Amino acid sequence: MKKHRAPLSLRPNPEGPLPTAAMVLAAGLGKRMRPLTATRPKPLVRVHGKTLLDHALDNLRASDVQRVVVNVHYLAGQVEAHLARNAADLDIVVSDEREALLETGGGVAKALPLIGADPFFVVNSDNMWVDGPIDTLRQMARRWDPEIMDALLLVVPLARAHGYEGRGDFHMTGEGLLARRRGARVAPFVFSGVQLLKASLFDDVPEGAFSLNLIYDRLIESGRLYGIAHTGQWFHVGTPGAVKETEALLGNG
Repeated sequence: MKKHRAPLSLRPNPEGPLPTAAMVLAAGLGKRMRPLTATRPKPLVRVHGKTLLDHALDNLRASDVQRVVVNVHYLAGQVEAHLARNAADLDIVVSDEREALLETGGGVAKALPLIGADPFFVVNSDNMWVDGPIDTLRQMARRWDPEIMDALLLVVPLARAHGYEGRGDFHMTGEGLLARRRGARVAPFVFSGVQLLKASLFDDVPEGAFSLNLIYDRLIESGRLYGIAHTGQWFHVGTPGAVKETEALLGNG
C-alpha cells in the first residue's frame, strides 16, 4: 500500500468519534489557476509537495473519515487515475459530472446517495487547512448539535485568511449563529470551504445546478446556520500566485 505523508499539523491527534463520510468538491474548471490548469485539473496542482486533492484527503484520513465521494468534470480521467493510484486505502467513490457542472449545491445533491451518511463533511479542494491545537474536523464534530443546527461551517478570521482578497463572508455571534456580510462593510470571518451538513437539507432543492449559498440563506433565515472559528492556518489557493504565497508561508516541504 502506498505510504502517505502526514497532513500538515500543529497539534497531536485527540481521541473522539467523527462522521466517517465526506465529499470533496473537485469538479471546477480552475480558470483562475491558468496556466497551471491548461493540462491538469485544479485539484492536481501541487502545493508544498502534494496535490491540493491529496492535502484534502490526508486531512480526512487523519480524522478517520473512511468514505470519500469526489466529484469530477474537467479532465476527469486524470482525477480518477490519481485516486486509483493514491487513495486505494480509502473507500473512494466518484460522482461523475462530465455532462454538466452542477455547482456546489447541485454537486452535493447528485452525490448524496453515494455519500450514504448523515451528517457528512464537505470540503473544497482548492482550500488548504492546517490543524491548530485541536483537530479541526473533530472539533467540528464535538460542536455539532442537530437540535439547533442543520449546517456547521468552519470559518476563518479575516486577518488570518491567507490568499483571500475579499471583505469577509460572515458575522458570527458568541453562540455561533452566522449572518451575511452586508453591502460594502467588512465581515470578520471568511468561509473556509469546510462544512458539516445534514442530508435533509437537500430534500427540497432545485434540480440541476445551484449553489450551496441557496441553502445557507434558507438556514440564516431560520436561525439554523452555525459557524466555528478555525484555530489553525488556512490558505485559499486559487491562482498561481497563491500557490507561491502558500508555499512561502509554509516553508520548504
